[in-house]
This record gives sequence, C-alpha cells and structure tokens, in this order.
Amino acid sequence: MSGDALAQGMDSFPEREVAMVINYGAGGNTDVAARAIGNAMERLLKKPIIPNNRPGALGTLGVSYLAKQKPDGYTMGIVTYSTVAITPHLLKVDYKADDFDFIAGIARYRYGIAVRSDSPYKSIADLVKAAKGSKGIFFGAPSAPNNLAMYELGRKTGGKFEEVTYKSGSETLAALIGGQVDVIVQNPSDIVPYVKAGKMRFLASASPMRWNEFPEVPTLKEQGYDVEIDSWIGLAYPKGTPKPIRDRMEHIATTAAQSTELARIFESAGVDPISISGEEYRKKLLEGREVMGAAIKAANLPRMN
Repeated sequence: MSGDALAQGMDSFPEREVAMVINYGAGGNTDVAARAIGNAMERLLKKPIIPNNRPGALGTLGVSYLAKQKPDGYTMGIVTYSTVAITPHLLKVDYKADDFDFIAGIARYRYGIAVRSDSPYKSIADLVKAAKGSKGIFFGAPSAPNNLAMYELGRKTGGKFEEVTYKSGSETLAALIGGQVDVIVQNPSDIVPYVKAGKMRFLASASPMRWNEFPEVPTLKEQGYDVEIDSWIGLAYPKGTPKPIRDRMEHIATTAAQSTELARIFESAGVDPISISGEEYRKKLLEGREVMGAAIKAANLPRMN
C-alpha cells in the first residue's frame, strides 16, 4: 500500500479496541497514570483502550513484551524513563530505545526524602551529619531511581548511606514506620498521607521542583546539595508502526494529557502531567541514559545479573 493510501486509510483507525501494556502492577502510580491517560484517550478515539498489566523485573518485562508486538497500531504501552535510561545499566534487558516508536511524554514522577516523625533527623543537614558518623544511615528503596538520590547525596557529601532493598513501595514504607530503616526516597502517593497523618517528616524534594503538597519544603539543590532525580512516563509503539497511526495517536495523547481532569488524577497519583511529542520524549530518554549511566557508575552500583 502506498503512503498516500495508507494515510487515507487512517481515517478509520482504530477499527477496534487498542491494548495498552502497563509495565507495573495494578494500583501503583504508574498504573493509575496509565489508566487515566487511557480513559482520556479513548474518549477522543471513540474506541476502548484496554489496560494489560505486565509487571516484573523493575518494569522491564512489560517493555520487553511491547517491543515484540505487531506494529499495527493496536498495541501501545507505557515505556518509563527508568526502563530505558536507568535499569539497562543494572539489569540485562532484551530491548533498546530504537525498538520503539515513541508517541508522547505524558507525566513526570516526583521523588522526596522522608523520615519518621519521631526521627532525630529534622533536616537534610542532620541526616548528612549522621551519615558521616561511624554507623552511617540505612535507607529503604524499592528500585532505581529512588536509591540513586541517596547514593549521590553520600558521594557528594562523604556520608555513608547503606541501602536496604524492598520489593515494593508499600514494603519500603512499612520498613520506615517499623524502624528497620532511617530514611526513604519515595513518591508523593507514598509519603503525603503519612506526613499529613503525623507519621512522617518530609525533609526535601529530590526532584528538580518542590512538591505542590508541601511548597514550603525546599529541593535538595535549594538546600545546597547538588543532587536531583528526574523520571518520566511516556507512551510508545513497537518499532515500525505506520507514521499516520503514530501521528494520530500522538495528537490524541498530547491533547488528552492537557485536560484538567487528568491533571487532578495525576496529582492524586503523585505525578505531574506533561504534554510533549514522541520525538521530544525519545530525546529525554537518550539524554537520560547517558546521565544516569554516569551516575550509576559513580555510585558503583552492581549489576543484578
């Protein structure tokens, strides 16, 4: 079929439901954001978007599955910053960025540092001072990039931060509340309810921006520590998906990502809405792969396989 004929045929796309592969489990902030953008997009497409959760291996199983699907426009998926820019430095994966046609960037994660409300550490300065002591500080994290914030803080201050790895954010929270670790690096949906309930103290945003929920709490950089962690959520197709389909879905996704209702849902999940093209998102992933690779090497994080 010629390019012109294919483009004309796109007027009827999609003719049936579109699957959305979600690379993390149901209920987490990535899943909530994915389902929300899916709902917003299907209202514009006039066809269902069916979520297909495929969690595992730090989010890489779903991304690997997506790369192997038929590039006909009927299977898209979530490809997060961590699964392209971070995890491949730590874990062997069977895909690369060039295996995807990126549709859009839709959201940005936020990360923050918190301790128990009864903790003796009332500031990042207190935490760093203790980390320079003989015992060091134990922190909990479910995965990268959460742990990189503490490794970078330790590397740049001379403090000793020891990681205790957990399988999920909920296990990490339980470890902090239970006293197994001194500090955690988590997302707003994990931290905000506990701070508001008086069970945690929020010390800093580890992201480039302050948190809307606690605008009075500065970022690490604003507190004098040259550390920030950034991560994103985007949509992609398997490589080779026809350009007219990609163009239409990019328009649908970037339009849906600008809705005020979506912004409300994203905020409840602890992510900030963005609306950038597939090409802009691809560039962020490739730039991030170099930056995060250098950070991981500097932190001397071991490969997991």
